[in-house]
Amino acid sequence: MPAKDLFHQAVRHALEKDGWIITHDPLMLRSDLGKFYVDLGAEKFLAAEREGDIALCARE
Repeated sequence: MPAKDLFHQAVRHALEKDGWIITHDPLMLRSDLGKFYVDLGAEKFLAAEREGDIALCARE
């Protein structure tokens, strides 16, 4: 699992403050090519019947 960068906690805090719910920290994705890690997985309900998703990844 990759190390969290300097801005990880600040971004997480800002998302939570804006109403996002952090669902994964980190988010692991599996494919035929192997495992991939995304910094955060989050969701925010925009309306009763509509939902938004976001995934943030770090660039090395």
